[in-house]
Amino acid sequence: MTIQQLPDGMIRATGTQGTAPGYMPGFGNDFETEALPGALPQGQNSPQKCNYGLYAEQLSGTAFTAPRGQNERTWCYRIRPSVHHTGRFKQIDVPYWKTAPHIRDGIVSLGQYRWDPIPVPDQDLTWITGMRTITTAGDVNIQVGMASHVYLVTQSMQDEYFFSADSELLVVPQEGRLRFCTELGIIDLEPKEIAIIPRGLVYRVEVLEGPCRGFVCENYGQKFDLPGRGPIGANCLANPRDFKCPVAAFEDREVGSRVVIKWCGQFHETWIGHSPLDVVAWHGNYCAYKYDLRTYSPVGAILFDHPDPSIFTVLTAPSGQEGTANIDFVLFRERWMVAEHSFRPPWYHKNIMSELMGNIYGIYDAKPQGFAPGGISLHNCMLPHGPDRDAFEGASNAELKPEKLDNTMSFMFETRFPQHLTEFAAKEAPIQQEYIEVWDRLEKKFDGTPGVK
Repeated sequence: MTIQQLPDGMIRATGTQGTAPGYMPGFGNDFETEALPGALPQGQNSPQKCNYGLYAEQLSGTAFTAPRGQNERTWCYRIRPSVHHTGRFKQIDVPYWKTAPHIRDGIVSLGQYRWDPIPVPDQDLTWITGMRTITTAGDVNIQVGMASHVYLVTQSMQDEYFFSADSELLVVPQEGRLRFCTELGIIDLEPKEIAIIPRGLVYRVEVLEGPCRGFVCENYGQKFDLPGRGPIGANCLANPRDFKCPVAAFEDREVGSRVVIKWCGQFHETWIGHSPLDVVAWHGNYCAYKYDLRTYSPVGAILFDHPDPSIFTVLTAPSGQEGTANIDFVLFRERWMVAEHSFRPPWYHKNIMSELMGNIYGIYDAKPQGFAPGGISLHNCMLPHGPDRDAFEGASNAELKPEKLDNTMSFMFETRFPQHLTEFAAKEAPIQQEYIEVWDRLEKKFDGTPGVK
């Protein structure tokens, strides 16, 4: 093992052999990593005295008695225990970050909506102050549901740290590069990648290349997991080896620091005299990770008909009801279309699930006009939607030869709960008032006579 000191003062180990420096491969693995040799105890979790004078502390992401296959916890060996990383709390206002239940009179969430990309303002915005909530669903107090956000970040957090007791965050960059300096290591993130930041993990967000814009799915419920593949078998979709977990990294800095905590939808601050990113070594399976969306291997129809979009699920957060997710994260990326005598784009449908979509880059095949990179659309529970007229006519009359859908990457946050608009989404964000009209030009083709029209 070799040790690396980063420009920002953090000390970390390099990655395992055969991986990029700073990361370990795998999803749901039981990892172990140390930034100083011998910092990680062997053979037990809590020795009478830890090496280097460290404190042993467990971070539990599930109940102690969760089944073994679902039980998640990480043992941390740190300079100070976490009780030294908080003091007295003072409630603060973070006006644009909203939490469910958040239903406002006069805001109509029933409808099909689409927004242009939200511009990044010419002002200093951090990960906390730059979060803009679009929709909320469910109830954070009983740990069900989600919220969708757009982040607009222009400034690094300076001696400021954050964690959410409410949720894990799925981060989908669309523009710019961010660095997440977490208790368990460092994740650098750019467009075409995603990251998961688990509930309770302390971190600082820095701008590597800005301004930065992207999407966040805040998951109040059970953690994201890989979907079952069923008859697909052991391979394709998102493969576990392509997920990367950071190696141990720590700061030993005596400096006044602000820690902001999100708890039951409220934000609180506390002040401490040092950096809380002081985990020198850790082992366990509760950790942050990143994933390169370009490694997602889609599976689709190779003869006729269009499969359900669930075939493109990257991650799923279960609800407790079999087959019905609290949230699905679905990816529509480059792929070949080969189905014979079939309408190839997504078909018209109404769905019990509510669907918020975002465009990372390129053109989405069902909406070739108006859905720009950085844009968002919302089709709520049981509201019909599907291709606009141009997409319908083009797909209905196209020569059905093998066709590569190229230069396209969009995603969907899909939940079983209705999604409620925030005031920002309804009144401040650049909503396309004419979006509902994309279906107006669909023609009645029925004339009572047999045959294909």
